[in-house]
Amino acid sequence: MFERHPNRIFALLLAATAVTFWLGESGMAASAGWVPVLLMFGLAATKAFWVIYDFMEVRHAPVLWKRLLLGWLTLVVAGILLAYALSLRG
Repeated sequence: MFERHPNRIFALLLAATAVTFWLGESGMAASAGWVPVLLMFGLAATKAFWVIYDFMEVRHAPVLWKRLLLGWLTLVVAGILLAYALSLRG
């Protein structure tokens, strides 16, 4: 089975951070609607997944730990997106 190399994951984390920083600083996230926001949160969730699975080594943990951590991540991202959607209504 293919094992991920930590340096490659770290480089991907840096690239994803650069993209989210660029989206935030360019003002595109505030003016272009949902697409940049979803892209930023998708990248943030992907980064969190890589940190959980590869740097915290949950990849080799029991299934319960995987489900708990990924469920927590899903709830946090969904909650933030829900708060963003509700803020657009008001």
